[in-house]
Amino acid sequence: MDRMSLQRILPALAAAVALNLGAAGAASNWPSWRGPTGNGSTPAGSYPTRWTPDEAAWKFPLPGKGSSTPIVWENRIYLTTPADGQDAVLALDLDGKQQWLAKLGPASPPKHKTLASSCNASPVTDGQGLFVRFRSGCFAALEFDGKVRWQINLEERFGPEKLFWDTGSSPVVTEQQVIITRMHQGESWIAGFDKATGAMRWQQKRNYRVPIENDNGYTTPVFFEHQGKPAFLIWGADHLTAHSATDGALLWTCGGFNPSETGYWPAIATPVIHGGIAVVPIGRDDRQQARVQGIRLDGKGDVSSTHRAWKRDDLGVFCCSPVEYQGRVYLLRHRGGIVCLDPATGRTLASLDLPRGATYYASPLVANGILYAAREDGTVFSVRVGEKLELLGENAMGERILATPVPVNNRLLIRTDKNLFAIGAKK
Repeated sequence: MDRMSLQRILPALAAAVALNLGAAGAASNWPSWRGPTGNGSTPAGSYPTRWTPDEAAWKFPLPGKGSSTPIVWENRIYLTTPADGQDAVLALDLDGKQQWLAKLGPASPPKHKTLASSCNASPVTDGQGLFVRFRSGCFAALEFDGKVRWQINLEERFGPEKLFWDTGSSPVVTEQQVIITRMHQGESWIAGFDKATGAMRWQQKRNYRVPIENDNGYTTPVFFEHQGKPAFLIWGADHLTAHSATDGALLWTCGGFNPSETGYWPAIATPVIHGGIAVVPIGRDDRQQARVQGIRLDGKGDVSSTHRAWKRDDLGVFCCSPVEYQGRVYLLRHRGGIVCLDPATGRTLASLDLPRGATYYASPLVANGILYAAREDGTVFSVRVGEKLELLGENAMGERILATPVPVNNRLLIRTDKNLFAIGAKK
């Protein structure tokens, strides 16, 4: 099996399998928001720890403000962006030269003018095409030359998405389908759409009675293997659910994350998986109401009282999804604390407080043992991870950052409000 074929099916495999198979291509291809393994990390490459914006290999001025993370496939960078008031997809080569810009229709202005845009959801590729989703309801597949394969409008078809803020859940792909979630104050569901035609192949309802705003979900599905078959997790509405990747059928459900029924706890940070355990962020670190729990993945039916491996009520995150690297899970807290956990026990293995400043909304990246934490004010910290955490660099980009950095060919792609930077050695 060649590298392209292998990475095309990685999302439908168990995370543990993907860790072993995806590492070789992780430095050249980054097919989704959290990378080829879904854990936000790669062991490959050599990346900078100290830099200034003036030292960038290149800088590309973006046509509009976006907060989605770029993806990379076979020497091309793809990202969603507003352009002339429309939802658009932009393609660049690895030298920062524009290849094409495809406009898909009128953009929908975000509710949160500072921390959001019309394109919060990141694109995904299966190695054969691109799949994108926008706040306007635009959901589309594109070819690698920018031609639209198909396009539908979710708002027109299913009604308005009733969120306190702005659409954030990114699409994911299996061999046959592109899967999206819709968790909001209304009929919530997961659905699989045919990658070739856009036809909806299945839809599974996902409705829970929860306190105010807790039905609002911004998380992205996470793949794993359940009893030898591809499955995925959904976190939202105070419930973690596992579903068949074939038809979305419910495999098991886990509740009990919010016994006090605290409201205004939307699910923003996506869980991460290692060793048969999902590390699940709960609550709000911005209000000192954050929790984190470990849930075993081998359940069936209601596992609320049987599969909780551990829980911590003393720490957690708000918007930043955890990252896993070499068997350890790293939490980036809202005010800049980094906590390394053992995913099997929840025990703290190391911690580090970053210099105080603004808060964090971009999820962290770990590339070849270096964790990159991008603060909202544009400062990117580099931290060596392992037995201990060591601060290596504090790099001010001078522009707001809401997107996760991406590693490719020994460079970091850093998206700011106005530009896409390539940080690393110049050719």
